[in-house]
Amino acid sequence: MSRRRSFALALALLCALSGLSAVGASTAASAAEPGSTSASTSSSTSASTSPARAFTPMRLGDRGWRVRVLQSRLHQLDLHSEVVTSRFDRETRDGVATFQRRRDWRDDGVVDERTWRAIVARTTEPTTEALHNVYTPGPPLLQRGDTGLRVRQVQARLKQLRWYDGPVTGRYGRTTVEAVEGFQAKRRIPVTGQVDRRTLSRLTAMTRPPTRAELFNIVPTGPALDPRCLSGRAMCVDKTSRSLRWVVDGVVLKSVEVRFGSDELPTREGAFAVFRKSRDHVSSLYHTPMPFAMFFSGGQAVHYSPDFAANGYNGASHGCVNVRDRAAVAWLFDHVRIGDKVIVYRS
Repeated sequence: MSRRRSFALALALLCALSGLSAVGASTAASAAEPGSTSASTSSSTSASTSPARAFTPMRLGDRGWRVRVLQSRLHQLDLHSEVVTSRFDRETRDGVATFQRRRDWRDDGVVDERTWRAIVARTTEPTTEALHNVYTPGPPLLQRGDTGLRVRQVQARLKQLRWYDGPVTGRYGRTTVEAVEGFQAKRRIPVTGQVDRRTLSRLTAMTRPPTRAELFNIVPTGPALDPRCLSGRAMCVDKTSRSLRWVVDGVVLKSVEVRFGSDELPTREGAFAVFRKSRDHVSSLYHTPMPFAMFFSGGQAVHYSPDFAANGYNGASHGCVNVRDRAAVAWLFDHVRIGDKVIVYRS
């Protein structure tokens, strides 16, 4: 009987402990419910202490570290120079606008949240070196001892910027090294005296393609040529010297004397292009011959003038550029193409 009572007491104790355990589990589950008072209080506290921050757009004139990061990311997309400045300038705005335009978005150059997220998604986190304009040299493309046309091109471009003042030789020697070092130091590029990709890109962006005259040290004769005549193919017509010079890539290949229109019918000045050629042309307005006519502005043309050949500067044209050397203008007519430049100016 004693053993039965002991067993019953043990069984009652076990049931009591199980009941307490169930009550504890139920209480814990109730506390974890999203709708419970405890969870609601915690959520409310979190929301009040950590509110969601609205994105602040970046635009022209802004300054700060965010702009620096933006510029570095734009550089990764080839939409900004490698140098970052923390100033949201025109270059930055133009880079952002180009990025937006490529996506058919409003290209106002303002970095809103959508633009920023798209830029971040297409770039990597800028390095500390990139954000502080600390660069490491790239592999040399050109260096001391090299020769050839590529060296000439670098020398000619450096000469345009007044970093190199010697003759363009095509030999990468001491003077070229010093010129490259000066260019690099000015632009915070690692100073090596060698032309790496970064140096060449900056140099190319700051200069125009060298002319043949610049590459081979050909000095034009006579009065100064208008800068518009230094590239491509141009009839360079100088009213001051009363000359027409046929110039190809900065090299004068032919020079002839010319005369112009009167004060009442002046020859127009400016930049034009040959739009029509007529070897045996006769003026429909004045009924006078205009052999080898090369029209560049309305009815004005470069052409041979028998009157200029006979009377010189005692007469004047009706606005055309008269040439009195028939053989020379015939040569010009055969070499000039439709679309070639005609630059009429005063030196």
